[in-house]
Amino acid sequence: MKLSDEVAERAAKIRLLIFDVDGVLTDGRLYFDDNGIESKAFHSLDGHGMKMLRDGGVEMAIITGRQSDTVKYRMENLGISLVHQGQRDKRPAYHALLEQLKLSPEQVAYMGDDVVDLPVMTQVGLAIATADAHSMVLKHAHWVTEKNGGAGAARNACEMLLHAQGKLEAMLQSYIACNAD
Repeated sequence: MKLSDEVAERAAKIRLLIFDVDGVLTDGRLYFDDNGIESKAFHSLDGHGMKMLRDGGVEMAIITGRQSDTVKYRMENLGISLVHQGQRDKRPAYHALLEQLKLSPEQVAYMGDDVVDLPVMTQVGLAIATADAHSMVLKHAHWVTEKNGGAGAARNACEMLLHAQGKLEAMLQSYIACNAD
């Protein structure tokens, strides 16, 4: 994986990756049944990438503008307990995470896709955008994923961070070693 020196330097410092949900962990479409029950589709590649990143020592959090039981369930499934839903303004949740985890902005990455993510993206050490993000978000991102939101973009970001921190190759090789028996 080829990274610019600036992105590699920023990524090496990251201890927390914050994700938006709609348009990042999902493709951004909202599904409602006849009773108004919302559902979302999450990509399994993203989920495994998030588990790999956690195993690599990087904490993860969610800050999303919507409130959804589906998000709560999926994050519990992935072992992510730092979940802030219903955050119209995402900055208070971001600052609470900095304080709670005793981190500086340089140790935090944020992954977003729309203009509502910019107030936090412009404050973190590493701003990541999905390939299909709004043009203003792409303009302010330090790094852009190869994949679209909900289609492997989170996996791209997780692997990029693991690569920059020198952990990805050994982690991937461990899967091959498991099959050597």
